[in-house]
Amino acid sequence: MDYRVLSSLSKSLTPFSLLLLLYIFRTATSSAATTTTKSFNLSTITFEEGYSPLFSDFNIERSPDDRSFRLLLNRFSGSGVISTEYYNYGFFSASIKLPAIYTAGIVVAFYTSNVDTFEKNHDELDIEFLGNVNGQPWRFQTNLYGNGSVSRGREERYRMWFDPSKEFHQYSILWTPKNIIFYIDETPIREVNRHPAMGGDFPSKPMSLYATIWDASSWATNGGKAKVNYKHEPFATELKDLVLEGCIVDPIEQISSTNCTDRIAKLLSKNYSNITAERRKSMNFFRERYMYYSYCYDNLRYPVTPPECVIVQSERDLFKDSGRLRQKMKFGGSHIHRKHRPGRSSRRRNRVASGGGSSKSGQRGSAAAM
Repeated sequence: MDYRVLSSLSKSLTPFSLLLLLYIFRTATSSAATTTTKSFNLSTITFEEGYSPLFSDFNIERSPDDRSFRLLLNRFSGSGVISTEYYNYGFFSASIKLPAIYTAGIVVAFYTSNVDTFEKNHDELDIEFLGNVNGQPWRFQTNLYGNGSVSRGREERYRMWFDPSKEFHQYSILWTPKNIIFYIDETPIREVNRHPAMGGDFPSKPMSLYATIWDASSWATNGGKAKVNYKHEPFATELKDLVLEGCIVDPIEQISSTNCTDRIAKLLSKNYSNITAERRKSMNFFRERYMYYSYCYDNLRYPVTPPECVIVQSERDLFKDSGRLRQKMKFGGSHIHRKHRPGRSSRRRNRVASGGGSSKSGQRGSAAAM
């Protein structure tokens, strides 16, 4: 129904009936607008339908309609949430807006993991946002681990073409038996295709989805030289457009509540599971202009290139043997100076309430960004 229909009906309705009809119309259109994402037209869920507090629930603020929430960091604690289920492959997504002003030492993470169940041989897929000193842009990195292979981290680090503290953008992780793709909105920024030589390094055990904000002063900014400045507290990151797609399983028995074969086949049939020629062009644009470290080009750390790496000569030419850029000014600074765009059976788990520190198992100083 549209407003022209309402206008015609208004001639035959009583004032009370008209108000009631207008209320129903507005409610229906509002509901429709909040249950799908802008990216990929995915169905979204409420906090209650998919998440529970991970730690410091007093620093978690849920919206009245339960479709968004804020995670706070103050001098007492950070905060985090976890999906109430484990998933055997899936698509995990949220629109996120990061803290503003002085954000040195702060890490906001959106990631999948099973470290709470497989402590010594866990899998993980990371998007980590790294704060900065006043006036300097946020940076972020992606990473993956399989079967506890933390010594063989596969980090890539990037700048952004926008200010992530001023507007929401959709960040997504696709995880299938054959590939992993990280997205910003509908732009793929990294793809890892499963290679037989990876063995257990390719994440394969059921994982939960996490979102956290925490104090990483020891490594996150300038190698730990710039700390969190609590004069600017509380620091808040907001998440909405929550998407948890995948086959729900028991992490130990790995028994699903549905047929995972069918669910995985459906996942692989989605348009975000394969990178089109147009999206690959956008991905190449992003990587050549905004990536400033890649393990695939770090010949000092990996004298033998990891098997899943696809060496792109136009990328290779940009990096030294350390995996870092040859020319520091390649990106022209930050989003502030650039206008480019790269393209268009539930089970609640008890969590330990902890004050401050990382929500992850072990802080990885080796992953500190420049």
